[in-house]
Amino acid sequence: MSRVNVMVPYLGEEEVAAVTEVLRSGWVAQGPRVAAFERAFAEAMQAEYAVAMSSCTTALHLALEVVGVGAGNEVVVPSFSFIATTNAVRYVGATPVFADVDLTTGNLTAETVAAALSERTRAVVVVDQGGVPVDLDAIRAVCDPRGVTVVEDAACGAGSTYRGRPVGAGAEIAAWSFHPRKILTTGEGGMITTSRPEWAARSRKLREHAMSVSAADRHGQVLAPPESYDEVGYNFRMTDLQAAVGIVQLGRLPEIVDRRRALAATYAKQLDEVAGLRAVGDPPWGTSNFQSYWIEIEPPFPITRDELLVRLADADVSARRGIMSTHRQPPYVSLAAPGSLSVTERLSDNTLILPLFHQMDETQQSRVVDVLTSNRAA
Repeated sequence: MSRVNVMVPYLGEEEVAAVTEVLRSGWVAQGPRVAAFERAFAEAMQAEYAVAMSSCTTALHLALEVVGVGAGNEVVVPSFSFIATTNAVRYVGATPVFADVDLTTGNLTAETVAAALSERTRAVVVVDQGGVPVDLDAIRAVCDPRGVTVVEDAACGAGSTYRGRPVGAGAEIAAWSFHPRKILTTGEGGMITTSRPEWAARSRKLREHAMSVSAADRHGQVLAPPESYDEVGYNFRMTDLQAAVGIVQLGRLPEIVDRRRALAATYAKQLDEVAGLRAVGDPPWGTSNFQSYWIEIEPPFPITRDELLVRLADADVSARRGIMSTHRQPPYVSLAAPGSLSVTERLSDNTLILPLFHQMDETQQSRVVDVLTSNRAA
């Protein structure tokens, strides 16, 4: 048997050709391909502005900085997320405040956010966890009247929809990931999208050491103008090599999402009658790209989540434990009162992520399902 991986990037000869073209051009740093990728991504996500970044983590960092979060502020975040969501709050000197999530979607809700707000709250970071769209309008209805900015962590969200539009389209600012685990990848890389021109302009400046003249503009002139550095900036740039891949990947996105949703529907149909297995699905307000297909294991399923992971591994199937609880990690363990994040802990302890990737064939998916249904994994 060959191993069934939890995720395999969908890359082909078009990406190879795009990178080769960049290499032959002699311009491989941030330049014309990055600008083209930004324009195409903004159009695809129905955003006014897009600013390419080196990762989603750096995108979250700058998003919080440009909206004015800093020392003395609190930022409400889900603990049920990759640790980068919370780390970005610390990067800007603010204090993360954890809110619990919905059992069905794994996302923050208006109710859990409202319970975590205080007079010191400056922003809320909401996550489209595993590609499941967060109910953004409901959360903004709580936050906007209080002057609290909602930042959408759409790391997993490319190709998901919310109320008939791409996720992130209704956010003032959102951050995106193009890591290989995501369905649109540039290897590493990220993006900020925003409706605010001043936030886009400051993001462009800060990502490039806060230079007054961009490197691309300086390169385009025989006698480059002198630059100044009016504040502390960062090196958060994307390369043209990455952007060339991203442009091709963006064109593949509808095909990739359709395929993932078809595979997810097959899982749902075959696992629907297995007692004790609950699978993630679309919420009433949108559709998921199924960046992650996770299931919850609960009684009367005869074995635990960790035992099931071992069974899958024995069949050469690579699954993963569910999303982490950030508040259990050493840097953040003191920030949550015992029992305050019960849903988060339940999901982290009892969910796992099944293999799902564009090239997955019927035989591979059947191998996964067979482990889950054979004698009910007994």
